[in-house]
Amino acid sequence: MAMTNAIVLIDVASGMVNEAAQAITEIAGVREVYSVAGDVDLVAVVAADDHDGLTQIIPGGIAKVAGVTRTRTLMAFKAYSGKELNAAYELGLD
Repeated sequence: MAMTNAIVLIDVASGMVNEAAQAITEIAGVREVYSVAGDVDLVAVVAADDHDGLTQIIPGGIAKVAGVTRTRTLMAFKAYSGKELNAAYELGLD
């Protein structure tokens, strides 16, 4: 069964990034959490069996973590490996 993947952009209240990141990593379905520079504080990579699973992980989990003030979700359609990208560039598909 194909997984449903998403990237979640997360804003966190000042001074709560570490605590929020740790809490988010403990949510089932969260694969990775990164602290980042830029317009958001954290980025989480999540995976679920279906869209209902994402509902449990994102609004039902990440958005309820203490300190999280906003989430924005990017649905993933296709994952590209380094080999696939190199082959596309060699074919002139850039």
